[in-house]
Amino acid sequence: MPKKRVIIIGGGNAALSAAIESAERGNEVVLVEAAPEKFRGGNSKYTRDIRYAHKEDEFTSGSYGVDELKNDLLSVTGTLENPEVAKMVLEKSEFVAGWMNAHGIIFKKEIKGTLNLSRTNAFFMGGGKVLVDTYYNLLKKLNVRVLYESPLTSIKFRNLHIENITIQKENGEEVLQADEYIFASGGYESNKEWLGQFWQEGVKNIKVRGTRYNMGKPLKLLMDNGAILCGEEKAGHMVAVDSRSPEYEAGIVSRIDAIPWGITVNIHGKRFYDEGEDIWPKRYAMWGRLIADIDEQKAYVVIDRKAIGKFMPTVYKPFSAETIDDLEKILGLPVNSLKGTVDNYNKGINKESSDLFMWSSSGSRIPKSHWAMPIDEPPFFAYPLSPGLTFTYQGVKINKTGRLMMIDGEVDNGFAAGEIASGNILKKGYLAGFGLVIGNVLGRVAGGWEND
Repeated sequence: MPKKRVIIIGGGNAALSAAIESAERGNEVVLVEAAPEKFRGGNSKYTRDIRYAHKEDEFTSGSYGVDELKNDLLSVTGTLENPEVAKMVLEKSEFVAGWMNAHGIIFKKEIKGTLNLSRTNAFFMGGGKVLVDTYYNLLKKLNVRVLYESPLTSIKFRNLHIENITIQKENGEEVLQADEYIFASGGYESNKEWLGQFWQEGVKNIKVRGTRYNMGKPLKLLMDNGAILCGEEKAGHMVAVDSRSPEYEAGIVSRIDAIPWGITVNIHGKRFYDEGEDIWPKRYAMWGRLIADIDEQKAYVVIDRKAIGKFMPTVYKPFSAETIDDLEKILGLPVNSLKGTVDNYNKGINKESSDLFMWSSSGSRIPKSHWAMPIDEPPFFAYPLSPGLTFTYQGVKINKTGRLMMIDGEVDNGFAAGEIASGNILKKGYLAGFGLVIGNVLGRVAGGWEND
């Protein structure tokens, strides 16, 4: 006899981790996914690695303790919105890689152009698409029922108890009832109307890197029923992407990783932030927000021949020219603006050692702290940049058991996991590979891991 009937709303890593954990405990599990089967998996299908605390293990090149991971997290997010939940995720992250490996995920050596992530992060074969498909195949073996194209339309609460939910099907609405409900339905990054409430006209320039199905309806329903919110409304995992990317579902290949190896200028041809601040995997996610806050939400990263091969290749070819003057014209920047910026940057470069990381530039009002290579060998290249939103951080507050926190108290049979609860841990910025770990831990906790 199954222990409980559990309904999970969502179809990505957090939902799948919850479903596997719950089903392996003997529960009857139903997964409700808004997307069609061919688009299943949420944002998880665009991932490739995890950042987790570990001692020496077979998946990485060295140890990375809980305290170091916590310090790295604090270095990008500042403070923790929900310290008890963050502490739980950090400590349980040590068990993520082994669990994934035991459930069919194969890890590999780090890939070229990832700026020394081999100690802190583990990369898996086939990326997120293989991860998602592997987990869905496992759900079949565990007899988990999956309902595709089934967006949530309502949640019925009675005090601090969920009585049922309603989903939309092709032939009308269907009411589903369970003992427990797990909301792992992502953020609202695909809902341009919602984003426009605080980004105003700027929303039209934001590229959504992930699924178009994260419209935030489950979050809105929970809000309407008195869920406590956490995370700032403008906060999210926002990176610099190529301006030529599609509006939705561009994935990781839209991201521009050239920034540490060059300079980044606005539409006036001027630098506006330190491109070499700290380590790139800690700082890359700040660039989307930086670009979102400048004129026309548009920027360009400029490099020369020497930088080619030092970062992940991109889907779109860069603009190129044999001179900075010609590149300036191609980009439509003011006359001599880019040339003056490049000249000042080059003049101020300090090569303090043979290690490129230690090369800096003080040749302008804004210094470049690391990787300050001269831009002096043609051809010269430029990528046009726009803010690329991966997922939003504003979501619902949970406690360390994963239960939903409402204005009147905690829900006895409702849980949240993944992006919809990421604001409990992330306030701003991002650590490369940490999103999957948050989803896996919170999903499994909601599914019963050490939560019986």
